[in-house]
Amino acid sequence: MENVVKVGMADLNVTRDPGVLITLGLGSCVGISLYDSVKRIIGMAHIMLPSSEQAKNNQNRAKFADTAVDTLLDNMIKLGADRKRITAKLAGGAQMFSFSSSSDIIRVGERNILASRAKLISLNIPIIAEDVGGNYGRTIEFYSCDGRLVIKTIGHGVSQI
Repeated sequence: MENVVKVGMADLNVTRDPGVLITLGLGSCVGISLYDSVKRIIGMAHIMLPSSEQAKNNQNRAKFADTAVDTLLDNMIKLGADRKRITAKLAGGAQMFSFSSSSDIIRVGERNILASRAKLISLNIPIIAEDVGGNYGRTIEFYSCDGRLVIKTIGHGVSQI
């Protein structure tokens, strides 16, 4: 029986096999999913914003790409994951609304994608797959048994990476 763990918005969690991490309603938010394929330990963060340095209230480390990945790694290592084996998959970062302005402030989804990628690259964690951008929301399920990330959308079907 798989242990199903929900990951809320601005939240993160880890589990070991047999387990599934699920987060609902990724719009401009990004789901960062990390996997150790040998120990079958998975971690997921549902980040809302790119940087904790640009926020006054930055106590919730899971809310930001720059701090969520560090916390996720620490939690996975405590469960027995080996940092050298961890790979990443990304989903989300949609532009949910159209605006006449091209201001970077409004393009939160794109900024979340770029910040998530930059953080993972800075830590030498390979991004092996992603389903990002677009203008539609996603719900994702991450499976510890094989590292499969299932992406469910309205109007765009179900896929896996």
